[in-house]
Amino acid sequence: MEKLKPKLFSVMKTYTREQFVKDVVAGIIVAIIALPLSIALALASGVTPEKGIYTAITAGFVISFLGGSRVQIAGPTAAFATIVAGIVAKNGMDGLIIATLLAGVILILMGLLRLGNLIKFIPYTITTGFTSGIAVTIFIGQIKDFLGLSIVTDEPLIETIDKLKAVFVFIGTLNVQALLVGVLSLAILIFWPMLPGFLKRIPASLIAVIAGSAAVAGLHLNVNTIGDLYEISNKLPAISLPAFSLTTVQNVLPDAFTIAILAAIESLLSCVVADSMVNSRHRSNMELIAQGAGNITSALFGGIPATGAIARTAANIKNGGRTPIAGMVHSVVLLLILVVLMPYAALIPMPVIAAILFMVAYNMCDIKTFVNLCKTSPKSDIIVLVSTFVLTVVFDLVVAIEVGILLAAILFMKRMSDVTEVEGWKYVDEDDDADSLALRVVPDHITVYEISGPLFFGAADKILKITLDEKRRCLVLRMRSVSAIDATAMHNLEKLYEDCQKKGIQLIFSHVNEQPWRVMEKNGFIEKVGADNFCAHIDDALKRAEQL
Repeated sequence: MEKLKPKLFSVMKTYTREQFVKDVVAGIIVAIIALPLSIALALASGVTPEKGIYTAITAGFVISFLGGSRVQIAGPTAAFATIVAGIVAKNGMDGLIIATLLAGVILILMGLLRLGNLIKFIPYTITTGFTSGIAVTIFIGQIKDFLGLSIVTDEPLIETIDKLKAVFVFIGTLNVQALLVGVLSLAILIFWPMLPGFLKRIPASLIAVIAGSAAVAGLHLNVNTIGDLYEISNKLPAISLPAFSLTTVQNVLPDAFTIAILAAIESLLSCVVADSMVNSRHRSNMELIAQGAGNITSALFGGIPATGAIARTAANIKNGGRTPIAGMVHSVVLLLILVVLMPYAALIPMPVIAAILFMVAYNMCDIKTFVNLCKTSPKSDIIVLVSTFVLTVVFDLVVAIEVGILLAAILFMKRMSDVTEVEGWKYVDEDDDADSLALRVVPDHITVYEISGPLFFGAADKILKITLDEKRRCLVLRMRSVSAIDATAMHNLEKLYEDCQKKGIQLIFSHVNEQPWRVMEKNGFIEKVGADNFCAHIDDALKRAEQL
């Protein structure tokens, strides 16, 4: 069983001074990368800029300290932007803090109950669908600032479709100077990483922030900056408790579950990617506990939800980070930046923030993967993918995940039901099977049925389609291909047994596998039918039937 022990405590046994130097360098570089992203994601989430940095400092430190990964870097991510903005708009900061605290508790419980491996049961089509949907919502939400539009409405715009409509309605207020700054920033973000040598190692987002701020301030352009729209604070994060109420808890509980599921999925995906890069193996349940503790800490210090960030984790690895010390250094460096440089964040133009988020959205939305899934997947998977994507954009993430999982479950059950068959032996082509009934003599007074596939509630009704002929005194059910049964199938088997009893037909089972055997034994079915009527092989079952 996987240890519930932070990776930090394991790696420190062989820690060296050389690795400490590498971890410090990697932590500083990752902090520089995280600075503009944390500010941008905070603004996309509908909160003030410093709250994004609070999150990277507090949650980033705790998750690195307690985490189940050697190299995971945590902080605010784009996956939470739309859901956080919705919570803040509907329930205020207190509602967001309560939702994040609840999500943290849920994550800790998931880890303690060792549910880390259950995340794999969420289909890839759902994660791809809502990730692409989030990317589109982030992109649409930033068009206003990129174009410098002046949108005036009676109520704040929350829904993505409303934001898109407002762009078309107020397109006449386009600010050409803001657009030019946005285009300049976007060009830097695209082309800077293509430069040769040392230059490309400097984060493109940092260059875009410096260039955009210098252009607006130096040329006195009429472009909104963060300082024009938000009050900038360089105060250290302090503990603040929200005003708890049962109504608020009830309102945000679905959002808390969504935050917890998202945090679990994204952090564990990041761990898997990191494992392949450093040839390590993460502890998924410990990582969930760390994510829970990190989110609780972030909420208490005024931050927003956090999770493992794949891009920042990859940057940490590429720059030599190999232990959780790098993630802790990244948080300490951000704390120093907050105190010293945060007032200068007021100079960052909003089109630059929009351009950074455009790139985040582009990187999130893997268009090639989405298109490829639509071309190559079965229709049922395409339905789940497209439905989750559309619902994320048109409604919200909570609805998308709920409907996506429900659709995936229903379609999976339909698929399993289609592959489960209950057929008389003479209709089954078994020419290549050494155990084929075609190679055996089946007396006229014996009926043999072969059951193939899992017997669960979606396919259990097929048991009731077995024809009982009173002229035949024995019914043999061959179950070598039945890997599992559930309560509904068990109920139908009992009903079949009762019908056999009424008609004087003896029911005999052949080759019952381990899981069905345990269910039947626990249910008392084996005792009821008689242990002698459960045979290991079809030959034994036929011999038993002849004796009776």
